[in-house]
Amino acid sequence: MYDLVIRDGLIVDGKGKPGFIGSIGVIGDTIEILPPYIENLECGRSIDARGKVICPGFIDMHSHSELSLLKNPKHEPKVRQGVTTEAIGMDGLSYAPCSDANRADLVKYLIALNGDVPDSFGWSTVNEFLQLFENTSSCNVAYFVPHISVRVEVMGWEARLPTDDELKKMSDLVKQGMADGAFGVSTGLTYTPGAYSDTNELIHLAKAAGEYGGFYMTHSRYTLGDRLLDPFREAIQVGKESNVPVHISHFHSPVNGLGDQMIELVNAALADDVEVTFDQYPYPAASTILHSLLPYWVHAGGMNELYKRINDASQREAIGEGINPQWGGQTLDNYIFSHIGSKENQQWIGKSITDLAEFKNMSVVDAVCELLVQERLNVGFVARTGNMDNIRKILVHDSQMVGSDGVMQGGQPNPRTYGTFPYVLGTFVREENLLSLPAAIYKMSYGPAKRLGLNDRGSLSNGMKADIVIFDESEIGTQATFEDPKIYPSGIEYVLVNGQIVIDNYEHTGKSPGRALRSR
Repeated sequence: MYDLVIRDGLIVDGKGKPGFIGSIGVIGDTIEILPPYIENLECGRSIDARGKVICPGFIDMHSHSELSLLKNPKHEPKVRQGVTTEAIGMDGLSYAPCSDANRADLVKYLIALNGDVPDSFGWSTVNEFLQLFENTSSCNVAYFVPHISVRVEVMGWEARLPTDDELKKMSDLVKQGMADGAFGVSTGLTYTPGAYSDTNELIHLAKAAGEYGGFYMTHSRYTLGDRLLDPFREAIQVGKESNVPVHISHFHSPVNGLGDQMIELVNAALADDVEVTFDQYPYPAASTILHSLLPYWVHAGGMNELYKRINDASQREAIGEGINPQWGGQTLDNYIFSHIGSKENQQWIGKSITDLAEFKNMSVVDAVCELLVQERLNVGFVARTGNMDNIRKILVHDSQMVGSDGVMQGGQPNPRTYGTFPYVLGTFVREENLLSLPAAIYKMSYGPAKRLGLNDRGSLSNGMKADIVIFDESEIGTQATFEDPKIYPSGIEYVLVNGQIVIDNYEHTGKSPGRALRSR
């Protein structure tokens, strides 16, 4: 007897092949492919999927959901998109391994990205952190050892290169994290303290992950060289010299025509036997934490030193014009506040950094520093800096995977948090025919599963785990916009995680079957 049978839908199995009409039986947390139109099949429940698509659950290859999953386990912005597994620890910015004191500082540093964490949660190792996600939320997680946590644990927030002994200690922490079940090491090289590293440091940490079958996941060093292709060249160099696969996060550029050159760079690396993949979201905007705009030296020494500097008029003068757009050809008019922690400053949500400075009759540096002090760093923004031509060019490459880079904080977050996966299926597949439906689902399921080394997820075949999405191909899409981003998508009727129905006829069931997936 089956616990559940999904009947007579178009099964798109995730491997890029055309769909076929069939049924799926679920027993516990695994599936069996069945012929269509079977009569009198004994089951606990039946879902009629005629006219609907049945496909594997989506794997978001880039998310910032770790603390929000612990606090809001229904995780509706993602599971309503069909996301059943979140890759976390992205951009080198997460929380394990760490000591108690360093964990408190990491939470403060990243509060605008991930929010706070209840006092009831505590951990030190990657293993202990992963245990927090066992059957406590509606989504699985796959964790990457973050550069920030191993660097702070060994070196504090110092703005220098490690000694040989410190580099070995960092590598050992990466290895322990991998042994605990992480899938690789991640870096965020435009954030401190990752920005203080050099390429040699990155190669050593990538090698450490590679010893356990992991790979190097990177938010590239956008300040490097020409600030266009050189950041990605460094990422490829790390992969080549460490002999581990490299995955480039949110692979994009706002610069007209650069998409072609970025693809040429990837193709040249592949031809040189460097294994390169990348993720991308479909919205023409970035999003991050406000204090990342401060020059790197302002962060040196940690939280207390940071606050001292941004409170000091002479230090603000030294910062001067150092608060500049991170992406070329843009202005701070395009940097729109998406999240502000306190109630007192909510009027600035939806307004730009330039708006704030002009209203207060202040320089940009004074306006930004004053807000960061008042909010204790709890400010985020959306940068309307994207380029849809480049997005479309990069989207169709075989190495591309879908990653939302979704930030759960804020009253007006980037709409990618609520709309990434249905946007691809509704706009790029159904409306624009940039991708076939099987090709798009491959980029959301089997492709990421292969990259992660998940042998029991990402496709629909006998014995695979029952992470499943059922959607209406004619209706799937998103209404989330920059002005009104917190809108759930249309067309996704059912989502199963580990065999349990989480979204049932568009409604969340309240179940929390998510697991901490482990590489070992």
